[in-house]
Amino acid sequence: MRRPTPDPTGPGQESVWEYPRPPRIERTGRRVRIELGGQTLVDTDDVVRVLETSHPPVYYVPVDAFAPGALAPGEGASFCEYKGAARYFDVTGGGQVRRGAAWYYPHPSAGYELLRGRVAVYAAPMDRCTVDDVEVVPQPGGFYGGWVTPDVVGPFKGTPGSMGR
Repeated sequence: MRRPTPDPTGPGQESVWEYPRPPRIERTGRRVRIELGGQTLVDTDDVVRVLETSHPPVYYVPVDAFAPGALAPGEGASFCEYKGAARYFDVTGGGQVRRGAAWYYPHPSAGYELLRGRVAVYAAPMDRCTVDDVEVVPQPGGFYGGWVTPDVVGPFKGTPGSMGR
């Protein structure tokens, strides 16, 4: 399959096709909020993001930024060739439970140590996720956990013709 043609960028936008592979991890001062069941589960600016070719950014927040009782160990595991072995959390808010809706790396690989003690959340199962008060759109396809905001352009891995699921 051929590499998709990157969408044009405008002022203040980033193209996911300019993100590196292997992925880059960086601190960002952006504010992340996550809501479920009418409850704010996370509201923090202690955020790191992972940038990988063809993916919108994945935002990781400290596990202790979550409201008490919001995270419980979930089933399953996965493996990233760069970041290592991931485990999943079930997310609870306002009496609603979303199974396997968050993940973390208990022992991240070398170069990704900033992920230790941090959690990423799939936006689709949540009521609302925002970055700097802008509501995010989940990365297409349902498999990957990137957050699409107006300052990022694709096409994104996960859409038809993007070399993804």
